[in-house]
Amino acid sequence: MTSSGSARQAARWGALALLVRPLYIATEFVVAAATTGGYNFLSDSVSRLGEIGCSAAYCSPWHELMNGSFIGFGALLVGGAVLLSRPLGPWVTGLLVVSGLSSVATGLAPLDQDATLHAVAAAPLFVAQPIALIVLGVRLRKERPRLAQALMAAGVVTGAAAVSFVLSGDGSASGALERLALWPVFIGLAGFAWTQLRAEDRTVPLSRTSRPHHGGS
Repeated sequence: MTSSGSARQAARWGALALLVRPLYIATEFVVAAATTGGYNFLSDSVSRLGEIGCSAAYCSPWHELMNGSFIGFGALLVGGAVLLSRPLGPWVTGLLVVSGLSSVATGLAPLDQDATLHAVAAAPLFVAQPIALIVLGVRLRKERPRLAQALMAAGVVTGAAAVSFVLSGDGSASGALERLALWPVFIGLAGFAWTQLRAEDRTVPLSRTSRPHHGGS
């Protein structure tokens, strides 16, 4: 395989890594459905789903799945960003790698085991992701203006939601604000990844599709 072919293959794997990440959202619903004592998506933080300890008031028996998803989907973000570093650019790649590592660290530091460590682990994610979306949008504004506008809008929304989430503390809307700071990132990056796959399909070498047929005389 040529170097250009290897680069295309790497980019394809990177795009696929980002495309599957929205499945994380489904993980939240599955784990939340298994909780006892009541869990509210509007008021309860995502991190509560990863709490290890159980009591009569609240228990998340599938906390291992939630913490594993923080780790697994964070690793996918790191891998996807590195493999797509050329179209993403160095700044976006770096910001997404930081975000992915922050997600991994969050899964390794459950909220009820050490709240301070958990907050420190999660903080870079809420800072780096909105900036990454905005920078990526600026980078794509000439090549893909609609996608660029959507990414920049998502960056502004997630950034504002992240600030509001921090300021709200344990407010009645903290869970909704946290998800507004997180979920659009999964969708936005998956949308970008889809455009990369489509662009690759349009530039598949002739040798991999069909060759002109030259009939004999």
